[in-house]
Amino acid sequence: MSTVLRRWLIALLCFGSVVVPALAVGPPVDCKAVDAVPWQAVAPGIWVWPAAENGEVAPANAGHVLPTSVVVSRGEALVIDPGPSHRHGHRVRASLACRFKAQVRWLVNTHAHAENVMANSAFADLLEAGQLEILATAATRSAMQQRCADCLVSLTNRAGATALAGTQIVLPSRVLAVGERLQVGALSLRVMAIEPGHTEGDLVLWNARHRVLWAGGLVYDGRVPELAQGSLDGWLAALPRLQALRPQQVLGTVWSRAPVAGEPPQALAATQSYLTELRARVLQAMDEGHQPQETAWGDLPAYRDWAGYSERHGFNLQRAWRELEPVWMERSDPPAPPAASPPRGGASGPAKPVPPHPDTRPSAPETR
Repeated sequence: MSTVLRRWLIALLCFGSVVVPALAVGPPVDCKAVDAVPWQAVAPGIWVWPAAENGEVAPANAGHVLPTSVVVSRGEALVIDPGPSHRHGHRVRASLACRFKAQVRWLVNTHAHAENVMANSAFADLLEAGQLEILATAATRSAMQQRCADCLVSLTNRAGATALAGTQIVLPSRVLAVGERLQVGALSLRVMAIEPGHTEGDLVLWNARHRVLWAGGLVYDGRVPELAQGSLDGWLAALPRLQALRPQQVLGTVWSRAPVAGEPPQALAATQSYLTELRARVLQAMDEGHQPQETAWGDLPAYRDWAGYSERHGFNLQRAWRELEPVWMERSDPPAPPAASPPRGGASGPAKPVPPHPDTRPSAPETR
């Protein structure tokens, strides 16, 4: 009899049926003492723990502002974007053991933002024991190596020391490639793309059977997208490829479901709308001779009520300006003759048409 099984049987005899082994290492978990996780069903074997609010990190939400999702089948579990802290990850791990009797075998970090990856900390013992893999793109792993120390400090300042107590930086252990399949019991997830959009390398996962798409930070709704490490045109090019998969549900910074069969989930259109308007407004400002640091020209009234508008929209304008300035400079139409008093920034003449963003040809959806 194995040591683990013997320890489990002893625990059952001592404490009753409410004690289960959380995983193959560590002490058994008293399920009566576990904080329940409000999992919601996405599809058979796929569950999500939505954030209580689609807002900004604060002590009140302990940094949980994004969905944590899991794929569970035949006693194994894969966790996607495990969350912001050791405490959050421990709740996920204990809940999977108690509610689903499942052992976590894989974590997936879709991109290198602290709210998504710091819960890796709760699974460090499994990683060290060789019983779990943490999967990510090469770009995400590199970005975590470079930024996670500073991100942990920032997240602690915003969410509070209590929420982040015990949280350690734990890096991915294996790099994923496009076309690779992740098999969790009877459920299969395919690595469909690695997109430089929201960050340096955003991971996209696809379950064709249930038409569920994991899009990480590429999909927003009701919250202003974050462009700090990404590419505006890269992001806009990625969205049609996601739409071409015809997903019924998307898990990104929100959980978005198709309103009716055949229509895309709302979050895809919402993200594309904001980014398209951001792009057009920046190019218009260049035509009008504005300066990038004076962002009053960039107000987008339709998005003022989105969470993070005051915190991020101004930064997004400046980040988009840096990316689009070469695009604006390289447009082929010659400038009009200079006016008597040219506007600031050197732009002159009537507003020019907004050039399209780079190639957005969709890829063929997977049907298996």
